[in-house]
Amino acid sequence: MANPERPRLIIHKFLSLDLCKELEFIHKSCSSVGYRPNVFSTTLSHLIATNCAHLIMPFVPLREKLKEKVEEFFECEFELFVEFTGLISWSRGASIGWHSDNDRPYLKQRDYSAVCYLNSYGKDFNGGLFHFKDGEPATIVPMAGDVVMYTADSRNVHSVDEIMEGERLTLTLWFSRDRSHDEDAKLISLLSQGQVCHSVHERYSFLPRPASSQMYWFPPDQASTHESGFDICFARIHALGCDLCPLQDKNFFAALNSSDDLSEILTEPLRMTRQDELFSGQFVNILHALQVIQFYCWKASDLQSSEQEKTVSIEPLSATQREVVNMLKHMFLKDEQLAEMHFSFRS
Repeated sequence: MANPERPRLIIHKFLSLDLCKELEFIHKSCSSVGYRPNVFSTTLSHLIATNCAHLIMPFVPLREKLKEKVEEFFECEFELFVEFTGLISWSRGASIGWHSDNDRPYLKQRDYSAVCYLNSYGKDFNGGLFHFKDGEPATIVPMAGDVVMYTADSRNVHSVDEIMEGERLTLTLWFSRDRSHDEDAKLISLLSQGQVCHSVHERYSFLPRPASSQMYWFPPDQASTHESGFDICFARIHALGCDLCPLQDKNFFAALNSSDDLSEILTEPLRMTRQDELFSGQFVNILHALQVIQFYCWKASDLQSSEQEKTVSIEPLSATQREVVNMLKHMFLKDEQLAEMHFSFRS
């Protein structure tokens, strides 16, 4: 039963570590620049918009399980509706001061909050402790699998310390009594629109389509000029020790000499490189490349132990290809040190 003065609940190991890893894979292979400085987010609507609706499946039973637990613990005499679902990561420099989750006029529909921690303090990031202003527990140390639930009103004013290193990852949900804010209805509408707009062949394709390039540029105030910063998809691939090379060198150099948006290069076919090696596999765009590379990182141990025949061939980079790879890095990874600061961590 909830304490009426400070209604909150902490459940340890609510999520399995396997599910945490799966959600981490989805976020790191699909996220865009977030709503606050040094924050990255993956919403369910964004997954639909980028042709990744199939990645919503792990959320479905978990959202229902969380909603039932909130209704049970807070003894709700009414049905709740999920108002928002999102994977949110906070990188170095991100923080938020004292606030409640419905302290803005446009957030008043939020009645309850649930924050699921998908990675762990000290192992995956430093900083980022969660504090309640009043009551117990006063401080929550994020650990993978744990969840904290609380009312979204002024009874649970809270803050998050600045992230000092690494990337703090959560699955965050807000619940509402107001059916008009039901997230499911909006998602079903988006899915229906997608089925109408896509051709028969596209409808059954699971290959991702990147959103606007500005949604992936960090920091966002440089998204229109690209004078500094980096593309977060490109940076995540680079942080894993890989780079990219366009399929056609001639088309790349032609694009450089044109007045077209150079970010279009990342929406065209690409190959992966590692140091002086060029892999034979082709990707339809950078988001496809990122998802495959992140998947192999997630499932590395399983794939290494399997007896499947390796079909990818490797060849040395030519001098021209090496030049192209370096030019791509110069274009989309203008501040490599900044990218490493946000996407690399040594525990």
